[in-house]
Amino acid sequence: MKNAKLFSAAILSLGLASNAPNARAEDSLTQNPVYQTNCSKCHGKTAEGRFMAGPSLASEKTKALSPDDVRNIISKGKHRMPKFEGKLSSSDIDALVDQIKAQKK
Repeated sequence: MKNAKLFSAAILSLGLASNAPNARAEDSLTQNPVYQTNCSKCHGKTAEGRFMAGPSLASEKTKALSPDDVRNIISKGKHRMPKFEGKLSSSDIDALVDQIKAQKK
């Protein structure tokens, strides 16, 4: 019985831990080291975009994109944005997609 309670508590804490990053995903984009290193130069430190550089990642236009569209733009590039396929891991790209889609502004 004690082992079952410990197991249940461990499963519950794992579930809470896995949901914790998603609860603040909108804050974590700009805190993500991958974003800071590869994206902030053009999209800005706050992801609001930069004049004559990358667009805002919190705009209505970006919100309207599907996760697959965002993933394709990051992976294959678009217009002046370089492709990051082969430069970033697929898990890094997936994390950026999730964080971009979680932006609330």
